[in-house]
Amino acid sequence: MTVEQRKITITINGLRHSVTVEPRMLLSDMLRHELGLTGTHVGCEHGVCGACTILLDGRSARSCLTLAIQADGAEIETVEGQGTAEALGRVQQAFRDHHALQCGFCTPGFIMTITDILRNHALSGDDEIREALSGNICRCTGYEHIVAAVRELLREKDSRP
Repeated sequence: MTVEQRKITITINGLRHSVTVEPRMLLSDMLRHELGLTGTHVGCEHGVCGACTILLDGRSARSCLTLAIQADGAEIETVEGQGTAEALGRVQQAFRDHHALQCGFCTPGFIMTITDILRNHALSGDDEIREALSGNICRCTGYEHIVAAVRELLREKDSRP
């Protein structure tokens, strides 16, 4: 029996990739297993926990609920594109400054969700921050530190001319 394969072209963190995938392959599996981008974590595999959150054409999406072929031609951002160990991205630095990392498993999903929030949504107050983050689950219950990091990032965004 021959397994069907499809070639897709996708831009990830600014780099263009051509990848041959089975039509049933999940985007999260393609990122992790085909391209070695293991910063995208897979938790519940039902889109509930948010650990697999990436940006798909600028909006947050669950990579465990998206087929790789659905992303053909798309632009993807993963946590690897946010910064490096030597030069953290702004959201990563805010997490570090506010001790919001906890065990770190959920952190990539939170960072990508927050990147979407900062780019595409106006929030005011902790209640709106908590609502915006409600699609991501931290099993360490570190929400207070995460909210503090987002609060700082929103203050910075609001103070820009």
